[in-house]
Amino acid sequence: MANVVIVGTQWGDEGKGKIVDLLTGYADYVVRFQGGNNAGHTLVVDGKKYIFHLIPSGILYEKKMCCIANGVVIDPGILLEEMDKLAASGLPVQPSRLMISERANLIMPYHKLLDAASESALKSGKKIGTTGRGIGPCYGDKILRHGIKTGDLLDPALFREKLAENVEEKNFLFTKKFGVKSVTVDAIYDEFMRHAERLAPFIGNVSVALDQGRKAGKHILFEGAQGTQLDIDHGTYPFVTSSNTIAGNACTGSGFGPSHIDCVIGILKAYTTRVGEGPFPSELFDAVGDQLQQKGGEFGATTGRKRRCGWLDGVIANEAIRLNGINGLAITKLDVLSGQPTLKMATAYDVGGKTLTATPANIKHFAKLKPIYEEMPGWSDEIGKARSIDELPAKARDYVKRIEEFTETPVYILSVGPGREETMLLRNPFA
Repeated sequence: MANVVIVGTQWGDEGKGKIVDLLTGYADYVVRFQGGNNAGHTLVVDGKKYIFHLIPSGILYEKKMCCIANGVVIDPGILLEEMDKLAASGLPVQPSRLMISERANLIMPYHKLLDAASESALKSGKKIGTTGRGIGPCYGDKILRHGIKTGDLLDPALFREKLAENVEEKNFLFTKKFGVKSVTVDAIYDEFMRHAERLAPFIGNVSVALDQGRKAGKHILFEGAQGTQLDIDHGTYPFVTSSNTIAGNACTGSGFGPSHIDCVIGILKAYTTRVGEGPFPSELFDAVGDQLQQKGGEFGATTGRKRRCGWLDGVIANEAIRLNGINGLAITKLDVLSGQPTLKMATAYDVGGKTLTATPANIKHFAKLKPIYEEMPGWSDEIGKARSIDELPAKARDYVKRIEEFTETPVYILSVGPGREETMLLRNPFA
């Protein structure tokens, strides 16, 4: 038995879905523990592309139990749309393979309206770059104890009572502060009762199910969304997501005891990308940045927005290792660096003549960081057909070795392309 957490070490988009897909082959349960449909995992299986926003990517495997845990905020319309797409692809989702936590909070239509109105009201330079999917307002209501939970769908009277209270408050904001159209209780109630009919068989107690699985000796894989630098407490605040993205939230976000976690795998893209606003010390504004963006296909799986690209940031990597307690790294998109004559890795920052090896909490100071780079020779050969680390060019192996040395963390997994077969499992955390 082993219980493994997968997290992103950068600003998200590191390729977590691909690594989760690989490790699901060894797991019995796959658990999504935070975020909402503001995140997306893209997988390529047998040449076919799948994009998941809420359902754990382990759903592509038969006989695996997938769980959407309490730390996730759920837009039921999006969830059902995802389920319908899978069914149309010949992969119907049954309650025996998917459980939705009764404690997960629901994203309501007014959350999405509030998200868009709030972002529009921000001045230039202050905008967060939110996806507009209602994630932040939903988490806000959760913390303010105004949230509506998935389990409330099973109690229509309670659901309507909570809904009416929320609509009264939100309509005040819409009409008095933002000048947008109000919403109605009846329309939302009718819509969500239709969702309830379909979702009811899937709703249950995820915490109990996971504990039963653990006691039965099952392998459990916890699937994070976004990345460490988007963590609400430890990221580049306020340019962050609205949940805790680090490994510790795998426990609070699923009701699983922390003493039962055996291994944390950090997904590290071989370079760095970021979507949306916020500081990005190693960002490239030259032809190299354009090459990485184009060759890496760097567009957000959820938003379609072009990702900003830069050199690998070793400081950010080390910060992720510290915050998550990472045992091993999974390096992705190493193949995208092929053809670059020189590679760089930020090993520290300069700010006003002072050297920093950790990021500052002050966002204005963060924005002034200048990376101090270590240069390494690149390689010219394309490496997508390599199936073992020994088949890589010597300079590619040296690059991987330098990452291990600088982070003091071994590489468990190495990816040289989007397909399942283009991933090298050097060390299996479930072994």
